Amino acid sequence: MKLGVLPESIVERVGLWFGLVPRALLETQIAAVLARSIAVGVKLGLFECLREGALTPAEIAARCGVDPAAAALLLDALAACGHLAISKGRYDLTQQSRKWLLHQSPTSIRDMILLQTVEWDWLAQLEAFVRTGQPIDFHATMSDDDRNLYHRAMRALAGIGGPEVGRRTPTPKGAKLMLDLGGSHGHFAAEICRRRPNLRAQVLDLPDAIEWAAPLLAAESMGDRVVHIAGDVLDFELGTERYDLIFMSNLAHHLDGRENQALAIRVARALRPRGVFVIQELVRPVRPEQRGQAGTLLGLYFALQSRPNVHTWTVAEMADWQARAGLRPASPIRLRTAPGWVQQVGHR
Repeated sequence: MKLGVLPESIVERVGLWFGLVPRALLETQIAAVLARSIAVGVKLGLFECLREGALTPAEIAARCGVDPAAAALLLDALAACGHLAISKGRYDLTQQSRKWLLHQSPTSIRDMILLQTVEWDWLAQLEAFVRTGQPIDFHATMSDDDRNLYHRAMRALAGIGGPEVGRRTPTPKGAKLMLDLGGSHGHFAAEICRRRPNLRAQVLDLPDAIEWAAPLLAAESMGDRVVHIAGDVLDFELGTERYDLIFMSNLAHHLDGRENQALAIRVARALRPRGVFVIQELVRPVRPEQRGQAGTLLGLYFALQSRPNVHTWTVAEMADWQARAGLRPASPIRLRTAPGWVQQVGHR
């Protein structure tokens, strides 16, 4: 899936075709205003106040405690971009906004949108990163409020593909115990275990991550079938032939190549015979001109926010870690509900 400039008339289509339209302007100024408009609409509660039905701009402004004239401009912008509907001077939620942006929706990404108001400040440091190569190390600079929001946002993001991950993650027949590396909220482990009644899971993460993620795991209502264990994946003792499934989602892009290879070797040792190691990641294309806009852009973003020498990885690189660890890599599983994300599976 790709974000791009979409023509609204034949004239605009011809202009794009012949290079007469400055795409860079649309992909900066217009995209930036749109991104901030959605985030501000979420943060101020404009979407939430429409939960029960359509309202006029004045009614929305009164309920949200904002300026009526400025709110009308924001509402028009959101309607023009398809995030609100308008009829007879009243604004209403679209099917998409009701599904994804309301707090109580089971598929809500509201917390992820709110995190982007914090990420906006991180992205302002991109120029300095490119000049110096020094990332911002967001884990070390976040406030407690930011940490709480970060873990809620990661849970919201996981909810998009969670049911599919639960269904499609390869699991050995008769599996009893899985390990979720850096699993924070534990949603993926919970979804996998829900479909396999005899499977239990341990979710390994740093102690401070568990502090904020514990309520999110408790909300999964899995009792003692899915539990947190505290430790650092880089040096935690995984044991020998202990786990049937070791699952690692959205962690490889926080580790450099050497660390990922060393971890794969320890994982292979910790797997029981016929065990499975699943690396789930947004992948980077082998060449940037290939399909994979999101993987390439977010590779730059992860490098900015995290540590030196980290970014998104190609399928071939992940399969190579598994092969060098003595596992047998299989063809990647491409998630349908989270375009660009794959599961690279290695079998013992």
